[in-house]
Formats: sequence, structure tokens, C-alpha cells
Amino acid sequence: MFEAFANLVVYGALGLDPASHLGAALHFFVMDVAKIFVLLVVVIYVMGLLRALLSPERVRAFVRGRPDWQARGFAVTLGAVTPFCSCSSVPLFIGFVEAGIPLGVTFSFLIASPMINEVAAVILVGILGWELAVLYVGAGLLVAWFGGIVMQSFKPERWVEEYVWKIQMGQANLPEPDRSFAGRHRYAVAEVREIVGRIWKWVLLGIGVGALFHGFVPEQWVSENLGGEAWYTVPAAVLLGIPLYSNATGVIPVAEAMLTKGVAVGTTLALMMSVAALSLPEMLILRKVIKWQALALFAGVLAVAFTLVGWGFNAIA
Repeated sequence: MFEAFANLVVYGALGLDPASHLGAALHFFVMDVAKIFVLLVVVIYVMGLLRALLSPERVRAFVRGRPDWQARGFAVTLGAVTPFCSCSSVPLFIGFVEAGIPLGVTFSFLIASPMINEVAAVILVGILGWELAVLYVGAGLLVAWFGGIVMQSFKPERWVEEYVWKIQMGQANLPEPDRSFAGRHRYAVAEVREIVGRIWKWVLLGIGVGALFHGFVPEQWVSENLGGEAWYTVPAAVLLGIPLYSNATGVIPVAEAMLTKGVAVGTTLALMMSVAALSLPEMLILRKVIKWQALALFAGVLAVAFTLVGWGFNAIA
């Protein structure tokens, strides 16, 4: 359906040649815009209906006081089902810290939330297939779980800014939400407007970059330089992702274009993870909550983890 729509627009209405660079790039752009935004709206709305039953206060109350493995499992799961970019995950991270939840558990949430979510998983399946979706989600869960454990071993609580500990708990007591179907529908529609309204430009940017890569970068150059034989391609992909800012959904079109050109799976996964969870804007926002020592440790742990994931999948492939 989406490919037929793109054919009609690009090759029919615009009359572009399918063999041309511009035709291939624009066809990629139109098809992915239609597919990704339809999936975004549908999945966010459905998850919004379910998420309306769960308030941040309930989340914090549930996690607080539980054994470490239970709290970490819940934090990672919560991160995986919240369709937020890294910067919008930080406020809930702060709420966890204020509620006295161990910082290592909180970091597991902060890693999982921007990198894995149900919206990205569905779009990954729809665009790249379930195999890559399973690889990406599985690797993300492992990085979130063990990354939080590594962070906790360094006792990062000593590097939290002092004002965070002084904030009184219970200041954000919200009224009981309307849990009727009409109320949940209004909440789900608001979720669609808020999340799509916040990320649409990053999704379009990601699709645009993917389209340019798909249409204009020669396959021979890609296979020679990014095919996976050279060890440096994975750490280079991780470093490339740091200055870029997007979410897991926005970077999927770039990954699609890279894979179709022959970029190795591990290199592609490393770039996706770095863009989603190790962005410079996230670091700047986190600096308001934690000191440079914790920030450097967090970035280093993720960079090493993403590099190991990339090398591992390239070796398997």
C-alpha cells in the first residue's frame, strides 16, 4: 500500500525515473513518511489508552522499596514501553531520584527509555523485519540492565547535585485521572498530539538523511568502507551518533538506508543506539541533575556497551 502510494506520487505524478538518484531518494522519502507516521499515530494512540491507567506517582510508589532486581526489571520495562526521546525521559529520571530510588536502577530506566519503546519496535518490524527488531530490542534491554549495574557499582549518588536531594517528595500530587473509556480516549489523543508534535521534525530529518543515503551514496563505497571488515567502523558509528539528536523512531529510516546499501548489522545497531541514547542534548540536560564525573561515567559506559554490541553482531553476521 505505501509503496504503491509512493510509486503514484514519485513516478506517476512527478514523472521521475526510478533509476535516477533523485527518483530513488524521493521514493524512499515518500514511502517512509507515509508508513512511519501512520504507524506512529496508531501505536501511540493504542498505548495511550493503556497508559492512561498508570500515573507517575503509582510508578514511583511501586518501584520504591523493592529488591534491586525487581526494581531494575520494572525500570527497564517501563523505559521500554514509554515512547520518549532521551531529553523527555530526564524529568521522570529526576522524579525517580527525588523518590529515593537507587540511582543505578534509575540509570537503567534512562538508558532503556529513549533506546527501546513499543513504537520503535513496531516500526522496526514493519520496515526492517522482525529479526532486526528482536536483535535491537534484546541488545537494548541487555545494555540497560547491565549498564545500570555498572553505574551503581561506582556509587554515583555522591555525584548527584545537592539541590535534588533537598526537593520535598509529594509536591506533584495530581488529581485522580479519568479512567473511563472517554477519558482514556482523550488522554490517548493528547498523547498522539504531544508526542508526534514533539518528534515529527526529527522523524522527517531522519527520513531525509536516509533518503539521501539511499539515493546518492554508491553501494560500492559503502561495502568497501562500512561493510564490517574494518574494526573501526563500529566505534566510528558510535562517535558519529553523539552529536546527532533524534529518537529511536527517527533513526530507523537511516538504519534502513544503511542496511539496504550493505552496511554491517552491528555497525547499524551501534549508530541507532548512540543516536537514541547518547545524544549531546541529553548530556546537557542531565548535567543539571548530576555532576561531570557521573556524566562522563554514563557516557563512557554506554559508548563501550554500544561498541561491544556492534562488534558482537558484526562477528556473528
